[in-house]
Amino acid sequence: MILAGDIGGTKCNLAVFEQSGAGLRPVFQTRHATKDFSNFEQLLDSFVQAAHTHLGKAEDISITAAGFGIAGTVVGGRLHAINLPWQLEPASLASTLNLNSNNIVFMNDLVATACGIDRLEQRDFFLLNEVTPQFHANKALIAAGTGLGEAMLFWDGHRHVAAPSEGGAADFAPRTTREIRFLQFLNQDLARVSCEEVFSGRGFRKIHEFLNPATRHPVFDESSGDSAKEITQNAMSGACEVCVETLDFWIDAFGAETGNLALRVLAYGGVYLAGGIALKILPKLKEGTFCHSFADKAPLNAVLASVPIFVILNEDAPLLGAAYQALGTLDPCLHARALGSSSY
Repeated sequence: MILAGDIGGTKCNLAVFEQSGAGLRPVFQTRHATKDFSNFEQLLDSFVQAAHTHLGKAEDISITAAGFGIAGTVVGGRLHAINLPWQLEPASLASTLNLNSNNIVFMNDLVATACGIDRLEQRDFFLLNEVTPQFHANKALIAAGTGLGEAMLFWDGHRHVAAPSEGGAADFAPRTTREIRFLQFLNQDLARVSCEEVFSGRGFRKIHEFLNPATRHPVFDESSGDSAKEITQNAMSGACEVCVETLDFWIDAFGAETGNLALRVLAYGGVYLAGGIALKILPKLKEGTFCHSFADKAPLNAVLASVPIFVILNEDAPLLGAAYQALGTLDPCLHARALGSSSY
């Protein structure tokens, strides 16, 4: 069996897959809150026991390879994570899972998502603009959630190759007078403002306080309160005018940052929005402000208007990408053949 994980600062999604022909079939999957576990090995032990019980195995589950998409940068096989409370070490995981470390794959979670895109079905995507993608062209991926992740898929003449990015750590680039004032507002507490400070979940409260510091919500005073959830829910229901304005501000600026990524990659194959925030605010994304700010890059408006924008509706894309990368450690030839077919 193949073990796969989508490991984030807020939640961890784990699954085991069985090989089915040239592809993989999920047989057990769970989701956990990251904060509920003191270390990753504890989470793995809990998951493996639950899988054993669910599958009714008379003996221990045989994990042959494992792949993990992780919210962080992977350099030389080592993880450098900002939003994770744990240390993840291949040697420790190999011991926990009784695997050879060569059969454990660490990758950035956005790279895992990128690798999973071709595993999804047509129903797993929502097209925000009426543009047809160029298949043999680069693609780009951006995901807003606990952090901000970006990745690229480059066409090498034969297939798409996923490449990581730390675009979330790039400088926030204000475009309007109000956004410039917002940057100055953030500079009161932050010497440097990255894109992640604005376009991750924590950006919503910052925007809200900038727009109207007098309006506060009870969640603002809770150390572990989820301000982004409160603000977006209020905005979607229309319960708070400041929350509505906050979400509108965020969508407009996020569209512009996504357009920046599309320009850097020349993503005629499509730009894909992943992460929990996009799904929660999808009705607002459909209204058109996002697409307008995405393409508002004179004199290259026409270039960006020809780039299709997809929202990934299936949150299991990182799991699929990680699972197939793990499969590749067992049989690279089988993995290569499986690249052309979707089994999920």
